[in-house]
Amino acid sequence: MHIVVFDTNVLLSAIGWGGKPNQCLEAARSGLVDGVTCLQLLQELEEKLKTLLGFSQEEVADQLADLLGFLTLMPIPGTLHGATSDSGDDKVLECADTARATYIITGDRRHLLPLKSYKGIQIVTAAAFLEMISKS
Repeated sequence: MHIVVFDTNVLLSAIGWGGKPNQCLEAARSGLVDGVTCLQLLQELEEKLKTLLGFSQEEVADQLADLLGFLTLMPIPGTLHGATSDSGDDKVLECADTARATYIITGDRRHLLPLKSYKGIQIVTAAAFLEMISKS
C-alpha cells in the first residue's frame, strides 16, 4: 500500500477546485492509498483556506475535520531545515520522511518537483500519481 503525503497546494486545490488533486484525495478517502499529514501542513492549509478562498472559521473547521476523517495525523519533530530553497517545504519533506511515505504529491514546480525524490520518496504531480496508481 502506498503511503502518500499531500502538499498544502494539492489539498487547497482539491477543496477549492476539485480536479486531479481531488481525485488523489479520493484515493486516500477510499483506502486505495494511505494518506498522511501533519499539524504544520494543516495549519498552513487553514490559513490559505481563509485568505485565498475566503472560508469562515466554521467552513475551515469542517474541511479539516473531513480531512482528518481519512488522513493519518503524523507528528513531526520540526527539525529539518534547508532541504529546499523554500523553508516552508521542509515540513512536507519531514512529514513524508517521518511517515515513511512512498509519494509526495505536489504542484510546487519551483522547489519540490525539481527534486524528483527525497530519501527514496518520489515527488510527483497529482496527474502523474493518478496515472501510476491506475496502472497498479
